[in-house]
Amino acid sequence: MANFKTRIGLVCAFMAVPSLLYAGNPSLAYPESDQALTLKVIAFGSCAKEREPQPVWDAINAHDPDLFLFIGDNNYADVWYQNGRRVMAPVADRARFEEAYTMMYDHAGYARLRARTPLMATWDDHDYGANDQGKEYALKQVAQEEFWQAFGLEPGNPLWERDGVYHARTFGPEGRRVQVIMLDTRYFRDPLERAAESVNGPYQPTADTTTTVLGEKQWRWLESELRKPADVRIIASSIQVIAYEHAWETWGNFPHERQRLFDLIGETGAEGVVFISGDRHLAEVSREMGGDRTHVPYPMWDFTSSGMTDGVQSVDEPNRFRVGPVYRGTNYGLLRINWDDQPATIAFENRDEDGDLINQQAVVLSTLQSGGN
Repeated sequence: MANFKTRIGLVCAFMAVPSLLYAGNPSLAYPESDQALTLKVIAFGSCAKEREPQPVWDAINAHDPDLFLFIGDNNYADVWYQNGRRVMAPVADRARFEEAYTMMYDHAGYARLRARTPLMATWDDHDYGANDQGKEYALKQVAQEEFWQAFGLEPGNPLWERDGVYHARTFGPEGRRVQVIMLDTRYFRDPLERAAESVNGPYQPTADTTTTVLGEKQWRWLESELRKPADVRIIASSIQVIAYEHAWETWGNFPHERQRLFDLIGETGAEGVVFISGDRHLAEVSREMGGDRTHVPYPMWDFTSSGMTDGVQSVDEPNRFRVGPVYRGTNYGLLRINWDDQPATIAFENRDEDGDLINQQAVVLSTLQSGGN
């Protein structure tokens, strides 16, 4: 196994596109500008245990996606084996991050993806380094350094100086412009509030409106991004935005922040927003139409795909926002932007590790704006 840092350093040194997490073959000629890349097929996934086989990459690569989004738990750095016993505990040293990213990097299917497909990423708790933790995690700065290095961020990029791993890019020409926003739901997030009684999960919504998911710096950045022109906006959140009755990690644990997110979309006039999420080791589509003390500027869709190496067959959690079936096996997600359709649509497809279609949901783009039908 080649040295991880040496290999990543070579990738960084030969990056063809500035300011992007293109972790691919350094000889690959990327577009000179984002406007040259019209996105039609975007693949995404989450929850990929680096110690497990990952045949799902073969199915993903077969789609030849224009972009791949790794949206959290890209490895499980906080899970390892010691004296033959499985251990899950907060990562306490840099070496464990390096080991996890090295094992992630060595999966052949992932290597083929990197060699041909632009890639963007954010993290969730396990690759962040500590199960269910947020801003309280002691090694978050180390985790960030290892994350940027693992995804090939070139030296000197301003993102190295930013707290957290949130970032965004906009692709395509006017009229077919796609903004991809990768949120960081870990670095600034306040601790979760434990439920007095565990019914569906261990957590409960907090009444403390001083708590945050994104932190003020990231909120200000998000506002500035949403004010930029785009026809479709894909907001990646490692945890679910819409579903919250399961009482595990979700934006619903911070109801004031969830509402703030919807309000910000409305206040900025941002059209074309859909969310993608992971974390839950299941695949489902959720839609928030407003009501019940929640206001949305237009229907808010959340396409959840998790996990890439294993599902959790025992999961049986409520979700009154669910549209269509729920799937609990190994899966990944596809977004197809059908620009030439009349009317134009964005379609979510959920597929199993063999590439077989499990679920799909098409959304007409004109409904993703205030007053849309």
